[in-house]
Amino acid sequence: MSFKKGIVGLVAFAAAALAGAAGALAGNVGAPENWQWNFQEAATPVMERMNSFHNMVLIIAVAITVFVLLLLAIIVVRFNARANPTPSKTTHNTMLEMLWTGVPVIILIVITVPSFKLLYYQDRTPEADMTIEAIGNQWFWSYEYPDYDELYFDAIMLEDDELAEGQPRMLATDYNVVVPVDTTVRVLVSATDVIHSWSVPSFGVKMDAVPGRVNETWFRATEEGIYYGMCSELCGVLHGFMPIAVEVVSQDAFAEWLVWAEEEFGAREPEGVTIDVALAPAGN
Repeated sequence: MSFKKGIVGLVAFAAAALAGAAGALAGNVGAPENWQWNFQEAATPVMERMNSFHNMVLIIAVAITVFVLLLLAIIVVRFNARANPTPSKTTHNTMLEMLWTGVPVIILIVITVPSFKLLYYQDRTPEADMTIEAIGNQWFWSYEYPDYDELYFDAIMLEDDELAEGQPRMLATDYNVVVPVDTTVRVLVSATDVIHSWSVPSFGVKMDAVPGRVNETWFRATEEGIYYGMCSELCGVLHGFMPIAVEVVSQDAFAEWLVWAEEEFGAREPEGVTIDVALAPAGN
């Protein structure tokens, strides 16, 4: 097999792999996929902005890399000892020094302005339609709905023999966090023991759960479905076994779930941390 045919085959294989990965991503917006090569599909305005910012920075980084590689290739070919035995001794080129100082500054400004806007948008919770409290424990999450008769329940990871068809291993829980679609949800995050982290990649949400402190984040899911996440802090031996499952449903389905949840969970009392919503901070 010739070198040219080998290169063509390698390119074809890479293209097929990328196409397969893209197809896998399109199949499930709320969970990671095998051979995934990009972020999970955005399900909130925050994650959409994160993707846009990431793509912009990626283009800039690739352009800089190609430019530097091109310069190195020119230097290797044109200015090696054999091709250029008598090197130039020119120094203090004012224009060149201005360019290699000014251009990086401009690039950093181009990156900094949208990054600060994204951080502010992500951090400042808009007026919320509902509030959920997420409390980290070793090693599971507890949830409370203070707006709805203090609904409280624990979400425990399902074992392999408990999984229903279609439920992802090590991500599915016995009870999901249920929220209505197109609703601004304020999430108050704390912990009972050590530092955990409440993270849902499709939402662009990752907030530390710190004992004795209430942190705040938010999301507004724009598409129905089940979105999975994990504790993203090294919190102990079973750190990898406390997943997060958020089920986004229609307004009517959420009203039906509330009726069921009030019967199922309404009489329970939280055993760990309780959060006074009135005293919770406006930011984190």
